[in-house]
Amino acid sequence: NNSVVWMSHGDHIHELPPSYEIIGHTNNAKVAVVQHTEKEIYGVQFHPEVAHTDCGKQILHNFAFDICGLTGDWTANSFVEEQIEAIRKKVGKDKVLCALSGGVDSTVVATLIHKAIGDQLECVFVDNGLLRKDEFNEVLDLYIKDLELPVRGVDASELFLERLTGVSDPETKRKIIGVTFIDVFEKEIGGQSEFKYLAQGTLYPDVIESVSFKGPSATIKSHHNVGGLPDKMKLDLIEPVRELFKDEVREVGKALGIPEHFIGRHPFPGPGLGIRVIGDLSKERLDLLREADTIFIDELKTQNLYNDVWQALAVLLPVQSVGVMGDERTYEFTVALRAVTSLDGMTADWAHLPYEFLSHVSNRIINEVKGINRVVYDISSKPPATIEWE
Repeated sequence: NNSVVWMSHGDHIHELPPSYEIIGHTNNAKVAVVQHTEKEIYGVQFHPEVAHTDCGKQILHNFAFDICGLTGDWTANSFVEEQIEAIRKKVGKDKVLCALSGGVDSTVVATLIHKAIGDQLECVFVDNGLLRKDEFNEVLDLYIKDLELPVRGVDASELFLERLTGVSDPETKRKIIGVTFIDVFEKEIGGQSEFKYLAQGTLYPDVIESVSFKGPSATIKSHHNVGGLPDKMKLDLIEPVRELFKDEVREVGKALGIPEHFIGRHPFPGPGLGIRVIGDLSKERLDLLREADTIFIDELKTQNLYNDVWQALAVLLPVQSVGVMGDERTYEFTVALRAVTSLDGMTADWAHLPYEFLSHVSNRIINEVKGINRVVYDISSKPPATIEWE
């Protein structure tokens, strides 16, 4: 009759509505589970979807299959077939512009739509100055040679950096990035009025963290694929993987024949390194972060640890500290390394990487990246912390 559940709410239920009764409680919450006395309606105050809740998966399974009568016949292949039909029906003879970020999500979306409508799709891959080291050219090459996508690369790095330089607020960064992306796309299509749709790789976690329903639930952060988009956009959205989680998108990518080495890449935020430089943005700070991030990721791959973590990243902090290099005093930046394990990105634990590995990475970054003299490791779980710092 007792089970461990994950409670991370600051609120509690004071009074039940008519026809509801309490069927579960915790030491700190007298109302943890409720049910309707006449209808098959249930409510929980804890998080059944997270790994920390012992019987959470069983609770969801019981509700979905025993109460709702679902069949569990979803497969990546059936999803692809259904979406191809749905995309063709929605798009008709119109043209679609796809915003490629270089990540798995938008790549899966582009490949799926291309399979559905062929040459009616045109992709734009923008170098926003916020990508990882050498990423723009490497990914563009994969798009053209391996996936044969109709894509054009656009170097808009100067425009993005011009608008972002000196901006420190993370929400402002996200919205500027979202607005600038749309400005670049609108400039690219110019007078080509045949484009009616803009395709994006929005996932369900993006929607959950961006939307606050009526009531006390707060918006966690706006994603540039969702809340950061401006109302002035003149294209209708098409988001075929909007209801999927990352692991499901990867399965769809495999079904579409996207190379395994690309599908297995760690998640990378749409705003890129712009939200991994905490505080004011500048080209110099982005370059410092790029070098540190490259060392961290390369070492994870070299030591066969890359596939053991859900996501790994480096964050440049707006903190300088005193150090000693040789016989000289230094006053340079601090980098935080973050690596997490997760099933779906909604919750995550910090990855217990070997001390020797962390020491080696720290030494490399401090010795090879001039401008950084201190490295720390983030041991926060989600919740309460999010995976990204901003």
